[in-house]
Amino acid sequence: MSNFMTNLISIQMTQRQVIELTNKLTVTQLKDIYKNAQNQYQVYSYKHNKNECVQAMESSAAEDFSNPNSLALAFDRTGKLFFYISASGMQLSSFSDEECLATLNGNFDKGIREGRISFDLSEQAKKNTKGKKAGEYFGVYKYIEGWNVFLVRAEARVDTDKFSHKITLIISLIIILLTCLFVVLGIYMFKKIFQSISSITQSLYDMQQRSKLEVINIDDAPNDDVTYMAASFNTLSVSVNNLLSTFQKFVSKDVVSKAYTDHTIRLEGKQRELTILFSDIKSFTYRTETLGNEIIDLLNVHYNSVIHDVHKMNGVVGSIIGDAILAIFGTYNSGTIKSAEAIDAGWEITYVTAELRRKMKEQRKKIELTRKLTDAEERVYKAVLLDIGVGIDGGTVFYGNIGSDEHMTNTVIGDNVNSASRLEGVTRVYHLPVIVSEYIKKEVAPTSDRYKFYEIDTIQVKGKTEGKKIFYPLDTFDDGHKELEEKFEVYEKALAAYYDGDWKSARKFFKLSDLEVSKVFLERMGLKSAPANWSGIWTMTTK
Repeated sequence: MSNFMTNLISIQMTQRQVIELTNKLTVTQLKDIYKNAQNQYQVYSYKHNKNECVQAMESSAAEDFSNPNSLALAFDRTGKLFFYISASGMQLSSFSDEECLATLNGNFDKGIREGRISFDLSEQAKKNTKGKKAGEYFGVYKYIEGWNVFLVRAEARVDTDKFSHKITLIISLIIILLTCLFVVLGIYMFKKIFQSISSITQSLYDMQQRSKLEVINIDDAPNDDVTYMAASFNTLSVSVNNLLSTFQKFVSKDVVSKAYTDHTIRLEGKQRELTILFSDIKSFTYRTETLGNEIIDLLNVHYNSVIHDVHKMNGVVGSIIGDAILAIFGTYNSGTIKSAEAIDAGWEITYVTAELRRKMKEQRKKIELTRKLTDAEERVYKAVLLDIGVGIDGGTVFYGNIGSDEHMTNTVIGDNVNSASRLEGVTRVYHLPVIVSEYIKKEVAPTSDRYKFYEIDTIQVKGKTEGKKIFYPLDTFDDGHKELEEKFEVYEKALAAYYDGDWKSARKFFKLSDLEVSKVFLERMGLKSAPANWSGIWTMTTK
């Protein structure tokens, strides 16, 4: 405080040169150094080129040196130098004034991050300036977040002492009065200023810990520059969050989250154990021909529900291609079974689509109370009665970003992805809304009380050399599941006889099961017997 008051007295009562020097330090030079340090930290955040950033800060600071012993330096709370530059060429290995460092750390703990500073580098001065007394310095400092160092711009007292010797005893009384006044005002002002700064700083710290931009509460803050800065930050925060919200509509949620926390997106990926859901709208060509451009409105209504259900079950939308959607489960560590979440989503999609058909049928009944539908209206009615199939498979796949630095996309690649698409395709063959692989059954069946899995068939899809069992996950939470369970128990007997080559018994049980899927086998077998060397595997001729 005594050094500060001595400098203040010199500014007020002695020489115009001292006023100009200190004002230049306070208003211009440290501000420029601080602003440059902020800019360099942004560069460092992207390029991670610390040495280049430090050199740039040193060069910028040296441009404003106006005296033989001017210096600028930055050091952390332990006194370790971050950078150092001196007009005199004096070398410095660390910030050695322990008393000054203790004061800075004490102020820092109190929330004071900037102010004036006096320190003594006499030992370094003796070694480096050939005996010239240039070890005592005064200046200003400010703590910069990010780099986490004190920025200091200082001048040697030897350069300014010649202006301060003209102070006379006549103004001693004035000095005492001014000192008391400034102490009182200073304490009052610092309390007012740092009260809001402390609140704002705490809010920023909390955001940093949560890695989430929020709005700072400035309802009770004074109308000053600090509050204006907080208000500007709030505007930026809202803009960034709006941008993230928009970004998230076009990119998978986990990619947005990773970009937000890591501050970058790279071309990378790895093998992961994931579950893939593939859903497609049946008879889409007919619907497109009938509805024309209005098919877009219908798709948006459909996807609004589908995507919501996928996200609700911790899935991410991998891609949307026309009438088909691919969803991925297991990218989040949600603590639940990814395949169960995929089946949940698959059934929710099916139920929502069925509800849409029910509403369309009710609307038709209302119209037919007064008149019949025209031929054109009949075609539109059939076109909007959406029906979908859902195929689900899982296993080890590649999941990550591919493309180039100019354009990249998040994708999933693997045989199980193709298999999910094939399983969706066979829902049309077997007249079942959801079909899953044996991988899904093995992961879900041991822990789920909701789904009961029934084997449907063993098929060899086009392009493959081995047979693959497919299953129907019966939702026991659905109304009417008891009746379906009874039918599928009969169906299981029919399938066992079918596998054993006893097609006569198989036909009997398939008829008794009274299921749509049974008609596929009855048509397949006809009145024939099982062929020679029957393996139970049915080869699909189309994808």
